[in-house]
Amino acid sequence: MTTPKRCPCGTGETYDDCCGPFHRGAASAPTAEHLMRSRFSAFAVGDAGYLVRTWSAKTRPERLELDPDQRWVLLEVLGRTGGGLLQSDGTVEFVAHYRFRGERGELRENSLFAREDSTWKYVRAL
Repeated sequence: MTTPKRCPCGTGETYDDCCGPFHRGAASAPTAEHLMRSRFSAFAVGDAGYLVRTWSAKTRPERLELDPDQRWVLLEVLGRTGGGLLQSDGTVEFVAHYRFRGERGELRENSLFAREDSTWKYVRAL
């Protein structure tokens, strides 16, 4: 028997119970932080389609190609403002750790999220 794979987003839950349903389209992220975590997981599992679908149409690139040499390994959520169940926008500040060709690196960002057609979307880095 295999142990269920932990979700890359760092909640401690299994991928199938955490970000997996968002990636499969079975559920939508209920908060800005959930969307941020699910987007990190999408980078970690190589799901570019999910990243495009959850990016605001106003700011998303025409194409998105993930670098197979970059492996996203750890997410630290540092803070958030707004972004709750009944709110229309919010921010999430985080550090995303990665490995690129054997070297460690990190991306620090404070991201803006907004509801569009009642679903959370990534808008841009602040």
